[in-house]
Amino acid sequence: MRPRKTGNRRTAFTLIELLVVIAIIAILIALLLPAVQQSREAARRTQCKNNLKQIGLALMNYQSTYSKFPPSFCVGEGLGGQWSIHARILPFVEQNGLLKLADLSSAYVAGEAPAISRVDLYLCPSEPNDRQRTSNDQAIHYPVNYGYNAGTYTVFRHSNQATALGHANGGEFGDGAFGPNSNTAPRDFTDGMSNTLGFAEVQAYTNYVRDGKDHPAQPPTEISSYGSRVRSTGHSEWVDGRVHQTGFTTVFTPNSDTLLNDSTIGDSTSCREGKSACVGQPVRAAVTARSYHTGIVHVLLMDGSSRAISDSVDLNVWRNLGNRRDGKFVGSF
Repeated sequence: MRPRKTGNRRTAFTLIELLVVIAIIAILIALLLPAVQQSREAARRTQCKNNLKQIGLALMNYQSTYSKFPPSFCVGEGLGGQWSIHARILPFVEQNGLLKLADLSSAYVAGEAPAISRVDLYLCPSEPNDRQRTSNDQAIHYPVNYGYNAGTYTVFRHSNQATALGHANGGEFGDGAFGPNSNTAPRDFTDGMSNTLGFAEVQAYTNYVRDGKDHPAQPPTEISSYGSRVRSTGHSEWVDGRVHQTGFTTVFTPNSDTLLNDSTIGDSTSCREGKSACVGQPVRAAVTARSYHTGIVHVLLMDGSSRAISDSVDLNVWRNLGNRRDGKFVGSF
């Protein structure tokens, strides 16, 4: 059917012309959407990197105030010792209001502020599980996306004394930037602060196993035989200083697909810091740095700089970066 004409002018498109226009618009949208998505991801990456820089600045201010960096956890220092680094640096990340709700001399309480509070700075904008952790339909915690460097593998060696919370002090933390009862200062980073990881991205609600058989003394090549019950609540408590909640280790390179005994990807710790079952035992952890940015993970170095590191980074280089004192200077990476 031809369009009605008025003189020599047509008053409507033909069907073919209309279909061609729709097809052109569809092609343009198909070309535009990936560009928009890439632009949004670039913005999220920039924000994520900036979050780590702000954490680095807070750590520097903490060290300037107290002449040492904060411990990840305190074994034998009473119930208040379980608070995370993230809680300890609240005054330096403009969270004084939240700090007033956090009594660092007492244990945090699940289900109450600040445990259930969301801290923007501690969450990557690409995290899909940016939500409260619940139990029996009640909010009990909020997750975190940036973990402290607990070292290569052995996070802490409990003494043979009773080193559970509230009991005698004792033990030695590992080779990372932070650890239980640590009080590191710049002089302790003998490899150089620009050669030592401070923080890295981690994924909220990571699967993990804990409190299984003792891990071997050397870093494992796989962790599928450790532990039994798989939990999906790793990195879901920003107030808790234990490594499976707010830390990472460099056993495996970033974003490694480490399988647990049920073939899910996850992490493993031999036992938990400050628990009575760990008396006389080492805390060994394979807690991997992970992100939602394709091919990379953002890290914070102890000199305050932030950068992206590829998934394909050499394992030895990655472990050297996790060790503050191994005498190996990485250089470019």
